[in-house]
Amino acid sequence: MCVDARLDDGVPGGVQQELIGLAAGLSGLDDGEEEYLFLAEEGSTGWLVPHLGGRCRLATFRRVGFRAWARRLVPRRLERLALWAASFFPMAVPPSNGLVEGTGAQVVHFALQHGFVTDVPSVYSPQDLQHRHFPGFFSGHDLRWREAMYPALCRQASRVVALSRWGKRDLVEQFGLDEGKVHVIGLAPAVDAYPVPGLAEIEEAGSRLGLPDAYAYYPAQTFVHKNHLRLFEAVALLRARHGVEIPLVCSGRLNEHYPAIAERVRHLGLGSLVRFTGFVSPADVQALYARARMLVFPSLFEGFGMPVLEAFRAGVPVACSRATSLPEVAGQAAVLFDPEDVEEMALAMRRLWTEPELRRRLAEAGRARVASVSWGPIARRYRALYRLVAGWPLGEDDRALLRETE
Repeated sequence: MCVDARLDDGVPGGVQQELIGLAAGLSGLDDGEEEYLFLAEEGSTGWLVPHLGGRCRLATFRRVGFRAWARRLVPRRLERLALWAASFFPMAVPPSNGLVEGTGAQVVHFALQHGFVTDVPSVYSPQDLQHRHFPGFFSGHDLRWREAMYPALCRQASRVVALSRWGKRDLVEQFGLDEGKVHVIGLAPAVDAYPVPGLAEIEEAGSRLGLPDAYAYYPAQTFVHKNHLRLFEAVALLRARHGVEIPLVCSGRLNEHYPAIAERVRHLGLGSLVRFTGFVSPADVQALYARARMLVFPSLFEGFGMPVLEAFRAGVPVACSRATSLPEVAGQAAVLFDPEDVEEMALAMRRLWTEPELRRRLAEAGRARVASVSWGPIARRYRALYRLVAGWPLGEDDRALLRETE
């Protein structure tokens, strides 16, 4: 069974954490005859190797497609020009370079948004269809790429994986997929795949990152849909109207949208309240959760929303957007708000920041909600799906697991 893990360390954010969790889960399966081959980019395997064990092993894979060619031959500063030139040519799913076929794999799992044409039976995880709902958040190139890639890989796949019930409905509605082709397999907290830092490590991280004694935490790459701008407006509103100052710590890769985000912080006069750490290590992420008074998650669109589960695991109370899949993930264990309503967001944050009993109750509810969630059962659901796609005989346990994903 091959799992496509061709990505650069730190760039894809949550998708990388999902793959780490899946690798840890599959590595922990001590029954069955499967072997799992994780395909990783040459020169970008360090993030994955520590989580491979048992029947899992690594194979390196060269990039395919125009973007990889441009990166090899065109200076970084001219990459946008090269991509613009590519817009005049038809865009399609690239062909396999033969590595997967050469391994004798019976299934390939395209766990990222991209993939390639192959005769090997496949499972596809498109993550989400945000571009269909917020096309303005994407460049023309990215829209063309997604519209070429997603429908074609869904058609090629024997089965498609959604991360939530909401995501399954969206795939069925947007692409006209048969409901029986789409399986819902959720996630567990990514932090479960990493060693737990000790108190000394947590204190050291707090000092090194310059963390305040109490703060609201938001882990998210600076994509537009992560809604940082309205979050800052809510923080400014709380200070101006209610006299409540909530320090905010944001972690995650600072991408091309960060300059506009930094300018909004400056314009609102929030320089003393808002801190960006950039991309941090897994140990630092756990330290950030451990020291946080609350998690705020104002995203406009999520296929799942793993930080909500991570906060639940860490016992951190959550104020969360009610958009897309997030109410399904959070249940009754979070204060929900409209992510486009700054006043409602501010009220939710104020309640959680100033009411200790509410924080205690939600932290307890969050721990209970995530208590039965782990990567082991998720890996078993994926294994059952791989067996189905490969045409292997299914045991009763496999059939029961697949019924859970319907």
